[in-house]
Amino acid sequence: MSKFKHFVALAFCAASLVAVSTQATAEQRFNQVSLRAEVSHDVAHDLMNVTLFSESQNTDPAKLANEITSALNSALAKANKVEGVTVSLGSRHSFPVYDNQGQKITTWRERAELNLESADFAKLSQLVADLQGDLKMSGMNFSIAEKTRKTHEDELIKLAVDAFKARAQLATNAVGGKGYKLVSLSLNSAGFQPPQPIMMRSMAAKGMADGVAVSEIEAGTSRVSVSADGTIEVQMP
Repeated sequence: MSKFKHFVALAFCAASLVAVSTQATAEQRFNQVSLRAEVSHDVAHDLMNVTLFSESQNTDPAKLANEITSALNSALAKANKVEGVTVSLGSRHSFPVYDNQGQKITTWRERAELNLESADFAKLSQLVADLQGDLKMSGMNFSIAEKTRKTHEDELIKLAVDAFKARAQLATNAVGGKGYKLVSLSLNSAGFQPPQPIMMRSMAAKGMADGVAVSEIEAGTSRVSVSADGTIEVQMP
């Protein structure tokens, strides 16, 4: 009988500990408020990306491939001589062209792309003008370099934390608290480029001599933001 009483006593103690633990957990969640603060900067684009392409067709796929390869090799040779420009090959594909009945192949068409990137907009614009005698431009866009983005994000982190503290104090005052404790905080960064047309104006330059004007670029900006999401526990008087 004494053993049974001892077992009951232990079971009761264990149940009491669980109850205390559950009560403590509930108390930790008491008077908690979730908050969010966000700060942002508009950052000028400092990278220019241009995609050029060569496209042609021929009844002989081998001759067509040689033609496209020759055009790319010529463009690569010119582009690789320009310092400060990163050059890479893009997608390349060929496909058959059928007759009106869709049964017989009449010719072959092939397209290959060349990607150019640089922080020197004027130099890249001149190179694009020089290459457009052999290639065509399919796209131009601008972005923020990774190093530039990180520098601005680092600056925004402190501002985001300060903004979160200000909002936490505001919430504490609003509910009549005497202070607060920080329960959790997470920092997140994001970049947003608002839709905008790419502005290009013809510039009187040596590219004009070849019949292709060099473009003066308006690169625009992207918004870099850092948000602070967290939870505080308001201490009531």
